This record gives sequence, structure tokens and C-alpha cells, in this order.
Amino acid sequence: MRLSRYFLPTLRENPAEAQIVSHRLMLRAGLVRQSAAGIYSWLPLGLKVLRNIEKIVREEQNRAGAIELLMPTIQSADLWRESGRYEAYGKEMLRITDRHEREMLFGPTNEELITAIFRDNVKSYRDLPRNLYHIQWKFRDEVRPRFGVMRGREFLMKDAYSFDLDKEGARKAYEKMFVAYLRTYARMGLKAIPMAADTGPIGGDMSHEFIILAETGESAVFCHKDLVDYDILGTKVDFEASLTPIIERWTGLYAATDEKHDAARFAAEVPAEKQISARGIEVGHIFYFGTKYSKPMGAVVAGPNGESIELEMGSYGIGVSRLMGAIIEASHDEGGIVWPESVAPFKVGLINLKAGDATVDAAAAKLYAALEAAGVETLYDDTDERAGAKFATMDLIGLPWQVHVGPRGLAKGVVEVKNRKTGERAEVALDDVVARFTAA
Repeated sequence: MRLSRYFLPTLRENPAEAQIVSHRLMLRAGLVRQSAAGIYSWLPLGLKVLRNIEKIVREEQNRAGAIELLMPTIQSADLWRESGRYEAYGKEMLRITDRHEREMLFGPTNEELITAIFRDNVKSYRDLPRNLYHIQWKFRDEVRPRFGVMRGREFLMKDAYSFDLDKEGARKAYEKMFVAYLRTYARMGLKAIPMAADTGPIGGDMSHEFIILAETGESAVFCHKDLVDYDILGTKVDFEASLTPIIERWTGLYAATDEKHDAARFAAEVPAEKQISARGIEVGHIFYFGTKYSKPMGAVVAGPNGESIELEMGSYGIGVSRLMGAIIEASHDEGGIVWPESVAPFKVGLINLKAGDATVDAAAAKLYAALEAAGVETLYDDTDERAGAKFATMDLIGLPWQVHVGPRGLAKGVVEVKNRKTGERAEVALDDVVARFTAA
């Protein structure tokens, strides 16, 4: 994409309303613009990142055996009355009435709707187990939306729901999602640590929230250093086999948010040199809640002997849009965002250092065409801005690699390649640039 034809409204100054790093940088880098309190329009660069995050989430859900569907944003209030949650949910629920005076709501979550879908379409134990998920916009009317997409009112969420015949099956479903979440975050360049959480009104006896370490995190976390060092992507995972050994490895060491932290236990169980006390951001939460929804809503199947079996359920949420803010909080520097390559909007930022110079224009255009032909997504700054401004913009938007094409380098047959994360620079022969970014 040529920058001269792209829509990228960047800001030079920090917006006064932005209180945390991710909010400031998302506004300055032209990723989003606020439409109303806690509601954002996703601009082209931000949307590309959002889609890349969504792609990873979807791939790992599919890998774990979950099946995708798509439920609507608007739900009937009657379903929520069946579960008993309609009146209890509170003012965070946006309640509306259609032209026929039917009570509706903008879904804050989907336990009721997915239970109704399953109840109405699955009648036999032979059709279990199943795990259904979707990626859809949600709305919760936060009393004080803040921190940009980290605590907005409208947000993109992946929510999955498992259905099993018994608690043993439900535990297996839970373990699959546990491991799928670890893989999801790792692929985004995040170190996510699972921490036992309160189930609250959801109920059940299993619940974990996944926390990434970030200096600007909203809560204090305490954990064993080995949890940060574990490599889930280097661990062989077979979702058809028992995942208990992997789960035990990740849950066998101390990890707690400040709400559940036990200072005495932390000191006793974790050697001083292995203790980590830091800030963290929640990026996902998984629950097992048994028959909390299936029982009141009549979600049963016929068992092997014809008996009615109430389904054991779990739910598994990832804030897809929230993850963008979390990644920035965990990966930025003084110059701006530092995107992990897996979610970056473009892999390479190509900078023409002397637009209008026939030789530089021709070399940069040729290189841009070659990178695009090789499948390397490239943002080509072909504008007539001064070089310093171009460098600042590329640092701000955080593309993993920069390629600088200028007259001095071309005189030697080279361009300069910069690694955004490390700042390292190297001269690369013009003819070798494409291979540099396509080598396995």
C-alpha cells in the first residue's frame, strides 16, 4: 500500500483525554477514533491489526476442536428471563424496545442464546460433546468507560461455550480451552499467565483468568518466574490426548492477582530469586459453570438409557479488541508501538528518503513491487515529507521492519534495514532485500 493513497491520520501530540499508553498510541498512530464515550471507529490500520488478532484466535479455537457460528448482537429479553439474569444483570445491560413493544437487549454475553440454540437442536447424547464459539461485538454500558479499548462499552469478543454429558467431559473441554488460550497469546508475542479466579455469580469450581505482565497493568500480580519462562509453543500439544500434564505444569506454581494473593504462602512456596511482583492486564477468562443455564432453560438430552441429562457447560472469553490495547501496553517504546510480527498491520515499512529523485523513486517503486509480489505486506512511504518525519511515523505505527532507500545507499547498491524492536540497522544489497523477508 502506498502511503500517499492510504488513510492514516496520525497525531503528533498526545491527546489530552488519553490516560494510558495504549490509548495515546492508538489515537496518535491513527488506529481508532472515538465516536462516543467508550465507542470507537476502527480506522484502516487498526482494523488490519484487529483482523490479525482475530485470525490467530480463530485458528487456535479451530485447532482445539471448537466450531464457529455467528449469533446476533440483539437478543430477546425473554431468554434472559428464562435464566433469571434479566433483572439481576444491572444497568450495564443496554435494554431496548422494538416497534412492536417487544423487550430486546444488546448482548453483553451469550450464555442464554447459545443454550437456547443447543437446547432446540440437540436431543441425543450421541451429539456430544460440542464446543461452539463466535467472534462478535458486545455492549456493556460501563458507568465510566476509560482507557480507550481497554475498558470500552462496545468491544469485539470471542466467546465459546462447551456442552458435555458429565463433569469429567466438561473438565476435558475446559482443559482444551486452557491450552488453546496459552497458545493464542504466545502466538501474539505475549507472556500470558493463568491465575485461578473467583467464579462469582457464574458458579462452578473451575475458573482461570489469563494475565499478561505490563507496567501499566490494572492490577498487581504475584507469580513464580518459571511461569514466564515456559514455552507453550515449544510444547507438543495433542488435543485428542490428555492435557492434564500440561495443565498441571502451568497451575502447579504460585500465581495470583492481588485479590487472591497470600503473601505468606508466596514467600514460603517461591524462592526469593524466583519471585515476580508486577502489574498485569487480564486478556481472557474461562469458566466451568455446570448446569447453571441448562437447568433453568431445559437444555437436556436423552442419555443411553433414555434418561434426561442436564448438560454440563462452560464458557470461555477473549477480548479481541481489548487485546490490541494489551499488546501495545506490553510492547512499546519512546518512539511508539512495537508490533509483534504476527499481528502487525504490515510487515515492512518502505521509506523513500528522497521522493522526486528519479533514481530513488525508481529503485523504491521497483522494490515495493517486488515485495508485494512476494507476498510481503508493505506500507510504502512515497510522500514528499522530510526523512525525519517519515522515520518518526514509521516508529510510531510500529511496523516490525523498515527499509530505507536513499541516494547514498543506492550509490553502493544497498538499502538500510532497521529492526523496529531492537533498533539494529544493517546494509543489505538491493537484490537481497526480498529474500531477507521471505526466507523461512
